[in-house]
Amino acid sequence: MGLLDMIGPVMVGPSSSHTAGACRLALLARHLLGERPRRVEFGLHGSFAKTGKGHGTHLALVAGVLGFTPDDERLKESLSLAEKEGLEVAFKAVELGDVHPNTVRMVLEGEKERITVTGSSLGGGLVRIFDLDGFEVRITGAAPTLVIRNVDTPGVVARVARILADDEVNIAYLTVSRKKRGGEAMMSLEVDRPLPEVPLRYLEHLSYILWVRQIPPVMD
Repeated sequence: MGLLDMIGPVMVGPSSSHTAGACRLALLARHLLGERPRRVEFGLHGSFAKTGKGHGTHLALVAGVLGFTPDDERLKESLSLAEKEGLEVAFKAVELGDVHPNTVRMVLEGEKERITVTGSSLGGGLVRIFDLDGFEVRITGAAPTLVIRNVDTPGVVARVARILADDEVNIAYLTVSRKKRGGEAMMSLEVDRPLPEVPLRYLEHLSYILWVRQIPPVMD
């Protein structure tokens, strides 16, 4: 455990779990949407629902969706800034079952895309997104991450891994999830460095790839 794990990140707000972590979860969700959000609904679970308002969780979540980081002074004004930008925001309490008490389910809508992202703030500013549109993923924001939605067909994982290997991009952690055989699947890959633009565009144009998101790190 390092010093940052004990004292938490540089941030605006009283709680690393309820502010820094919440902001990072929402910022990751914005990156996953891949476009400017027009509407977002936050489903707050556990302590996020019970004590989040007093700890600035609502402000931090909206700030993240706006693209702010936890140390951005604009975090305190995020609700009014969202209104000025035409971002519609809604909050509700939800019961998500046996998950971390600091968990939020975010439904983001843009002009073209709509996604549902569920993640937890684990303490000290650490976060983990574990569900994207019903697929199991692992997105911590600690490293560059590729998220790929694809047709579930043999050889896709090997083909993606080969493209990364050809550009000497090493995979640190990989998850693969599908809802049914031959349907859609999702993979999340934490990598040592971002995939360059040319192979990234090549991936996007493969017939069995539905979309690709390259998510930058959000940790300090």
